[in-house]
Amino acid sequence: MLKIYNTLTRQIEDFQPIKSPEVGIYACGPTVYDYLHIGNMRRYVGDDILVRVLNYDGYKIKYVINITDVGHLTSDADTGQDKMEKGSKKFKMSVWDIAKKFEKTFFKDWEALNLLDPSEVMHATDYINDQIQLIEILEEKGFTYKTSDGIYFNTSKFPNYAELSKQKIEELKAGARVTVTKGKKNSSDFALWKFSYPNGRSFDSNKDDSVSKRQMEWKSPWGIGFPGWHIECSAMSMKALGINFDIHTGGIDHISVHHTNEIAQSEAASGKKFVNYWVHHAFLSVEEEKMSKSLGNFYRVGEIVAKGYDPLSLRYLYLQTHYRKEMNFTFKALDGAQTALNRLRDDIVRLGQPAERSCEEFDVLFFAAVNDDLNMPQALAIVWEMMKSNNSNSKKAASILNYEKILGLKLDKAKEIRGKKLEIPEEIIRMVKERQKLRKEKRFFLADQLRSKIKKMGYELEDSKDGIIINPT
Repeated sequence: MLKIYNTLTRQIEDFQPIKSPEVGIYACGPTVYDYLHIGNMRRYVGDDILVRVLNYDGYKIKYVINITDVGHLTSDADTGQDKMEKGSKKFKMSVWDIAKKFEKTFFKDWEALNLLDPSEVMHATDYINDQIQLIEILEEKGFTYKTSDGIYFNTSKFPNYAELSKQKIEELKAGARVTVTKGKKNSSDFALWKFSYPNGRSFDSNKDDSVSKRQMEWKSPWGIGFPGWHIECSAMSMKALGINFDIHTGGIDHISVHHTNEIAQSEAASGKKFVNYWVHHAFLSVEEEKMSKSLGNFYRVGEIVAKGYDPLSLRYLYLQTHYRKEMNFTFKALDGAQTALNRLRDDIVRLGQPAERSCEEFDVLFFAAVNDDLNMPQALAIVWEMMKSNNSNSKKAASILNYEKILGLKLDKAKEIRGKKLEIPEEIIRMVKERQKLRKEKRFFLADQLRSKIKKMGYELEDSKDGIIINPT
């Protein structure tokens, strides 16, 4: 049975689906106005592990991810520019073309990291009517009010507003909530629908001046405008998975605002619990610093690949840190991950064909680890222990095929990926034999020099009880 940390209760709980064996999972997807970085993609690898574990445990998964292509403003206080409009100006393309461009790059990274396909991909712009209908329900129930720039949710009408964040309402005035939009009754109130000016121009509600003509706007019972960011996820998730579903995932930055608002508007509308388990992933830093373009440490998956790294070495690196623990990215660590992954693949190639039976004592440990709040660092350690064990090669091969269903490192294709690289050139074999001769003659200095030369040519030597093992670096 999977045990998972639930942000709602701040406890690790036994996972109990609403309608076993079916499980509904909704993942907050990207706002497709710019490239995503490796910190963003770490989160989706974490979600992928969750889906893989549940699949292995025998559940039937409906895994939904959304694409935010409208309504996500630059400030959580419901002010500033729509990020899609911002991307349009930056790249000198229409918002519609920007959305297509960056959704494509997102799923290219998705594929590179070997993530399982979602059951459904939902675009915010395809569900405008559903969002409007949800706002109408909230309006009928008395949870909304109108200001000069939009329709807002009145958080004072929802007593359990801070249930997820565990913050006091007055604490929400700090940080992202320091800017209070004119006409808001409470600092924590949030926009459900934002207005456009009658002539089609959008505006920052804290300024009197117009900004630019919006490229995305729709008619509504309250006037021409566009949906708020939070209402999108509530409308889409409930349409796909029902008013109460099993798991909602996201980054820890979503806890205090986005997901708190989702819960409020969803439960206010339905009168029922929205989500049973909330799974949040920690941040990734670079060389102990926050990733930012200004610091020059903003990396994309495509850039990692362009530097000569296998994207699955990045996946391996992610798995070395627990999803709820902040991860520090360094290229030295990535080098180590790539070396480890290649060594693992090379060892797997040497195992040969799998047996009918596997290393059962290690299988128990591995699957206990992944079901223990997705403890992938422990699971990786068990993989290496199993590979070094006295079990037969064929049993090890059988276990690896099982573990790969969770790891997603293409270990089942190890021979295809590394096979040719394991064809050791005759020159290297000759030099290895020469080194062995020098060692027998106790000419260790010359033997070490030859070993260094072999390493520079791309091969490392491992002295084992079974003889010399030659490993490509």
